[in-house]
Amino acid sequence: MTEISRRSLVLGTLAAGAVAAAGAVPASAASRPAGIPLVRQRLTLPSGIATGDVTSNSAVLWSRSSGPGRLVATLRAVGEDGRVLRGKGAYERVLRGGWASAETDFTAKINATNLPSGSRFQLNLQFEDEAGALSEAGMGSLTTAAGPSAAGRSRVWGNQVRRGQSFVWTGDTAGQGWGINEEIGGMIGYRAMHRTRPDFFIHAGDTVYADGPISAQVTEPDGRIWNNLVTEEVSKVAETLNEFRGRHRYNMMDANLRAMYAEVPVIAQWDDHETTNNWWHGETLDDPRYTVRDVDTLAARGRQAWQEYMPIADPRAMQKGTGFEPARIYRKIERGPQLDIFALDMRTFKGENTAGLEQHATSILGEEQLQWLIREVKRSKATWKVISSDLPLGIIVPDGKAQESIANRDHGAPLGRELELARLLKAFKDNNIKNIVWLTADVHYCAAHHYSPERAAFKDFDPFWEFVAGPINAGTFGPNAMDMTFGPEVVFTKAGHYANQSPRTGESQFFGHVDLDEEDTFTVSLRDAAENVLWSKSLQPER
Repeated sequence: MTEISRRSLVLGTLAAGAVAAAGAVPASAASRPAGIPLVRQRLTLPSGIATGDVTSNSAVLWSRSSGPGRLVATLRAVGEDGRVLRGKGAYERVLRGGWASAETDFTAKINATNLPSGSRFQLNLQFEDEAGALSEAGMGSLTTAAGPSAAGRSRVWGNQVRRGQSFVWTGDTAGQGWGINEEIGGMIGYRAMHRTRPDFFIHAGDTVYADGPISAQVTEPDGRIWNNLVTEEVSKVAETLNEFRGRHRYNMMDANLRAMYAEVPVIAQWDDHETTNNWWHGETLDDPRYTVRDVDTLAARGRQAWQEYMPIADPRAMQKGTGFEPARIYRKIERGPQLDIFALDMRTFKGENTAGLEQHATSILGEEQLQWLIREVKRSKATWKVISSDLPLGIIVPDGKAQESIANRDHGAPLGRELELARLLKAFKDNNIKNIVWLTADVHYCAAHHYSPERAAFKDFDPFWEFVAGPINAGTFGPNAMDMTFGPEVVFTKAGHYANQSPRTGESQFFGHVDLDEEDTFTVSLRDAAENVLWSKSLQPER
């Protein structure tokens, strides 16, 4: 099949779905004689299924329908061999969730609560139409974290028994024009992560590149042609709500991503490219590609699309006590006695990009989020507290003459955004909080950084590690210079061979893997999409 015909097929399929969604009546139906029953077209799941924010007793279940319908989930407990448990230990539950409609781009979610802890489930997701007919089934699985009395219990994946839990993290999907290239197997980074059999996946931002058009072909520096699968919505920068939604629909066309999302729960964060590069509230774009120049308008549309497509609890259907609040992206996901994940939002409250040399604090987290993080980390009884940040701490990321990053390129005392970080690190020390690890992405290379007051201009904090991963299907860059305000040591780093290297071989695409064993040893490894382990470090918990 030629590239043109494959692309036409994709566009035709999407157009057909749009007609069905709009409720258009075929001409043949208008002339159908009375008394002849209407043959209903069965609903499909064009974007697969996903789960997210899975804790010891809850999970968010997500899918998208080809037309109006109510999401229906069936959860069944499975044993070590993956078979549904019968008799003792059997568990089956049917849940009905939200109604998929044009208002949500036919996406729907179920916030499943009161699930048994430390249990693996077979998941079946379908949509029920207005007549009660069920769609095709999306099959997947998920595992809840161990409960308070079951630290270190076994985890099961097929016939492979593991103890503790493991997870992967990365960022940066379909950026710099590198989209779905079916000739190399699609987004192979997702396949590599999936093969590690993680219990969950943290996508630390830039889940889509709404500001990065994807063309049918890209010529690489060595003359090879990269062939992208394309749709109308990814052919230009996203401005309308449908174009933002189209970015998410595009990524879900990749078979590797869909396969992983069906079996590996996601903890999703957003950053800048879900809207546009390096944005802040109140900005007016000076970019000829845009007819909508008001960033706040674009951000509202980008955020709506992101929250529709990510398996994050729906702010319109929150239940008191779940740990979420309406319209809030930053949140805590508890993973049993071993681990709490604190997913940050460094975009919503971010101030204007300046040189960062202000004597007063400028916003990156905002006061409410800062106080929430201090309070919740202090309250955490988990052995390890992982803070997933959509921006790195000490890496310098310029934005013209200003700085996009927290770091300001000044190696002295904290200034500007660094003042918020200094308050946070001091609070952790003052409250004697141990075993904090920072994870991040954003900069399109991988690295391990150790921060220590003995090397720092600001010294009122305890040493900690920050691990950087990504991209997973985007151009590779870096490494960047470091700001020494908080004393980082670059222990390991790996980037591509040149700026904006393509994901073709997988050796320039990076993700991190964490294995947390039954003794609470926290082993971090940095890996590439060719499935090579590049560097690893085992951390022992402080008691």
